[in-house]
Amino acid sequence: MNLKKSVLIPAMLLACGLSCGLTQAVTLRVANQGDVQSMDPHSLNESLQLSFMGSVYESLVMRGKDMSVTPLLATKWTQTSPTVWRFELRKGVKFHDGTPFTADDVVFSFLRATDIGSDMRGYTAPIKEVRKAGDFAVDIETLTPFPILPDTLTVFAIMSKKWCEENKAEKPVDRRKGIENTASFKANGTGAFRLKERQPSVRTVIVRNFNYWDKVESNVDEVVFTPIGNDATRVAALLSGELDVMEPVPLQDVERIKTTAGYTVLQGPELRTIFLGMDQKRDELLFSNVKGKNPFKDKRVRQAFYQAIDIETIKSRVMRGAATPTALMVAPAIRGFQADMNKRLPYDVEAAKKLLADAGYPNGFEVGMNCPNDRYVNDAAICQAVAANLARIGVKVNLTAETKVSYFPKILRRDTSFYLLGWTPSTTDAHDALYNLMASPTDKGQGQYNLGTYSNPKVDELTLRVQTETDKTKRGEMIREAFKIHQDDFGHIPLHQQALAWGYNARVSLVQLPTNYLYFKWVTVKAK
Repeated sequence: MNLKKSVLIPAMLLACGLSCGLTQAVTLRVANQGDVQSMDPHSLNESLQLSFMGSVYESLVMRGKDMSVTPLLATKWTQTSPTVWRFELRKGVKFHDGTPFTADDVVFSFLRATDIGSDMRGYTAPIKEVRKAGDFAVDIETLTPFPILPDTLTVFAIMSKKWCEENKAEKPVDRRKGIENTASFKANGTGAFRLKERQPSVRTVIVRNFNYWDKVESNVDEVVFTPIGNDATRVAALLSGELDVMEPVPLQDVERIKTTAGYTVLQGPELRTIFLGMDQKRDELLFSNVKGKNPFKDKRVRQAFYQAIDIETIKSRVMRGAATPTALMVAPAIRGFQADMNKRLPYDVEAAKKLLADAGYPNGFEVGMNCPNDRYVNDAAICQAVAANLARIGVKVNLTAETKVSYFPKILRRDTSFYLLGWTPSTTDAHDALYNLMASPTDKGQGQYNLGTYSNPKVDELTLRVQTETDKTKRGEMIREAFKIHQDDFGHIPLHQQALAWGYNARVSLVQLPTNYLYFKWVTVKAK
């Protein structure tokens, strides 16, 4: 060995490192008020969950920056008959463990998502069968013509058949029953980032997948996600430089962050509608002092609750103006929105009292209410305001506000009498809300988030007709009729659409979608 050369080479590398500058890994530190619930992409149909896992797992198609449906694991799709769609799959894609992606994984993933424990059954219910049409093609056959099928697949993650079988994760994690498996804390997707560390309620770390099949716009090598429930702590962590991105920004801190040098707030409309639901199925409510009957089965009681809520005060005081009151269960940007129907009944305490008296409750009654305190903007404060409003008509609300870790399993089991929920139609179509929130629940996935079991046969009929109708005018008329029936029934109590507010370091460049999704492959961080 030439000793001089062996010494010289490290010296040259050191000199280059000092003079040329070594590339340093870029870490993006992100915080939210709540945690990602599971690493299983089929376990919970919730936007934070879907957004975060969308960087690890991928679907056949996705929403582009303009919200259009764009290719992802599928390169193109064609309708070969009124009920059959052919999806051509991308070649050369590998899962994080190196296993090649094929049509077998797509077929397996759809079967997995139809399991009773899956929270994605609302997307699979219209599908009759998914068949291989070659190693890199699948045919998706729907029960009836379903013109918006591609829209429903944008958040439907494809998992590795081989990995799930080897890790005994063939069935999805069931959040309702507390059933866990390997997919709860490990992941093996095809996305631009792979899972490095998972500590529930503490932090989750993902790192760049350098074997990713596509080029990415990001220079981020590592993402450290931390749940920080306390608003003041989350803001302080951002402004002290401990975080790069946080959401939601507490409404009272928006201007403070905006006026702090080096930081900014990105605000925009969100497609999510915040609403209240009521148990309309049980003959006796689980959590009420009314015995032997269910007050919410009476339309007059539901209307009384609606008219007792001072939505404008909630908008101005609780939401500090960052909300748009609504009379519908979908936002204006959703296909099928009916602008002229978006007029709320007036806030009227006396009218609400009379309705309650006419229904047989002149002195009101007690009812339990469930609410998250770390999911939506000012969610617990909204529920507190609703409870105060209802007290004016003699209704005593026993409010339970809790972290979404315990909240979602409880309400998904329907262990609730009165609850607050938010819903973003991932298809950006009114059918999504009709099918998931307003149609009667079935064992196939319809009405999966209709947690109070509102039921009207005509709405069910119209929902199925909307699903199959290809004529846009006729389809719009059907949506309108279904919305009108639900509105007249007071099937739910829509409150408002909240506004998005992300706080971040000005060195960060990102894309904010109205679904509130943050894809890390679109994030870049400038050097300090």
